[in-house]
Amino acid sequence: MRQQFLGALIGAAFGAVFVVVNSGPPLPAALGWVLRALAVLALAAVVVLGLRAGGRPTLEGRPVFGPSYRVIVIGEVVLLVAGFFVLTLLEAPVEANVAWIATIVGLHFVALAWAWKTRSILVVGAVLTVLGVVGLALLGSAAEWVPFVSGVLSGVTLLGGSLHGVRRA
Repeated sequence: MRQQFLGALIGAAFGAVFVVVNSGPPLPAALGWVLRALAVLALAAVVVLGLRAGGRPTLEGRPVFGPSYRVIVIGEVVLLVAGFFVLTLLEAPVEANVAWIATIVGLHFVALAWAWKTRSILVVGAVLTVLGVVGLALLGSAAEWVPFVSGVLSGVTLLGGSLHGVRRA
């Protein structure tokens, strides 16, 4: 499996999960189901487009999932766990978790853009980071909207970035 397709597939799968899990209230139920269905269709489109693209090499043969990737993922896991611990200590509402995840996943993409010397995922990383930070800021005044802002919109961003990536391949 091509490395770029694998990366797009991972991003799309997480994007679909973000949308499916977070498309509940305060969104109307019908809208939530439409968003879930569209997310699953987008994931399927990434799979189909990626398989149709074949085995063409990407990123000039550089190892995408090499040492820098592993360091970034380890850092991501440490930050996620530490953040969840702090949120628990602060007795933050449960909605804070999705905002924290979006923030850290966004930073993960920003770091990957730097490590891989490619700007194609920088926009995705920046948008996810902003959506996560906005979600954290909403905790005091509009916590019920955090799953939509930091979850659904982050999922849509991941799905869109993945679709863009496989269409370019």
